[in-house]
Amino acid sequence: MASIAASAASTPAATAPAPSRGVAMIAVVVVLGSVMSVLDVTVVNVALNHLAQDFDAPLATIQWVATGYTLALATVIPVAAWAMGRFGTKRLYMFSIGTFAAGSVAAGLAWSAESLIVFRVLQGLGGGLIMPVGMTILARASDPSRMGRTMAVLGIPILIGPLVGPILGGWLVDDVSWRWIFFINVPIGAVALALAARVFPRDAPQPAEPLDVPGLLMLSPGLALLIYGLATGGEKGDFGSPGAVVPAALGALLVIGFVVRALRVEHALIDLRLFRSRPFVAAAGTTVLFVCAYFGSMMLAPLYYQLVRGESATASGMLGAPQALFTAVSMQIASRLSDRIAPGRIVRVGIVVAVSGFLAFTTQVAADTPYWVLMSCMSVTGIGVGMTLMPTTASALRTMSHEQVAVAGTALTIIQQVAAAIGGALMSVLLAGAMRDGLPAGQGAGGLGELHTMSPAAVGEIGPRLADAFQGTYWWAVGFMALAFLPALLMSRTRAGVEAR
Repeated sequence: MASIAASAASTPAATAPAPSRGVAMIAVVVVLGSVMSVLDVTVVNVALNHLAQDFDAPLATIQWVATGYTLALATVIPVAAWAMGRFGTKRLYMFSIGTFAAGSVAAGLAWSAESLIVFRVLQGLGGGLIMPVGMTILARASDPSRMGRTMAVLGIPILIGPLVGPILGGWLVDDVSWRWIFFINVPIGAVALALAARVFPRDAPQPAEPLDVPGLLMLSPGLALLIYGLATGGEKGDFGSPGAVVPAALGALLVIGFVVRALRVEHALIDLRLFRSRPFVAAAGTTVLFVCAYFGSMMLAPLYYQLVRGESATASGMLGAPQALFTAVSMQIASRLSDRIAPGRIVRVGIVVAVSGFLAFTTQVAADTPYWVLMSCMSVTGIGVGMTLMPTTASALRTMSHEQVAVAGTALTIIQQVAAAIGGALMSVLLAGAMRDGLPAGQGAGGLGELHTMSPAAVGEIGPRLADAFQGTYWWAVGFMALAFLPALLMSRTRAGVEAR
């Protein structure tokens, strides 16, 4: 591994071969499939209130349309690395796209909240493989010295989702039908399948080690139970309830059991020897804290705009568009610069910029703050986010051998999913607690459900106190994001961003 890292480090970015047309076409297919899965998440979030009304289901039940998808992701992602070796990346990618599209059709035809939740789980079983398999295919086809450019391509779907999803979802729900938020995946999936069959290189399944069944039976249920407990605690606003504590504790024990066993056996489901690599540990630690803060707080902005400022779902999505746009531009520039500048330096500057914008936004959160002020602050945050997310991943994957890319990509995907779930649940609990402490009884102290029963005029009267509750929650997110600077200090300071190990 040291020779591989040294070789990559000694290859100047300026003299690296230009990407071939084949690699560019592979990137197009990977982006297309990933856009479909990422867009689906943001579109569904906008539609939850409409789904609750159409199915006459409480918000606590319909929330599982989103949570069930996340649980399915957590269940299937751990087998991605093994499945890629056993079945081949091309075959597995096409299977995941087909499964996701089939789940989309079924979800669009759902006749009840329960059936929709089941079909969303089916979508998640396919969607959980799309990102790690696509990442592996593109990373293997790319030159290690151009890993930053590769990560820039992979960052496109992550940015299109938050930018387009809320606006598209609001339009489909308001003017067409909520069923089309799922049906829209079908033509995209069909095109992705056709292109994948034509442009992806053939990769015969490699002789794979037997599937680590005991590890799978610990890690996948463990992650699912952990996320279930966190989601339940966030939903009820009480992490101490038995419905949250028991599954979360059991899930944590299973994950710990997996770690202990994986350190003792050969060919574990996830190779924990990755954590002997300083670049990987630095990337993992930075990802946990930054993703927990950023993606956890993403649920706060739409609620703030809708509850405190009285905006519609579509309008709240449009208010977040400038931030997503600045993130998109920043990510593309920063990811490409990471091929010539030490990624650790880019990430550290990115975290400082993101925290500065986030801090400015938090201090301005109020019931009557001009929108241009809030959007300007979050645009600065977006620049920092773009400088942080993909360069962090690139700094880890560029140190990996051809065989390790799949395992490392899977591990980082798991880390991102769990961190996002923890962040979302944590912010839900913190917001509920702030509302309970800062609002009068019968006027929002009971949480979002109580606010939904109040008239717009009544909600307007408590607007300043409600804004204070959001501001207090945002302070926690700012703190977690700032802590991400500490593991980022461990990232390489060398020009190529690669260290011998």
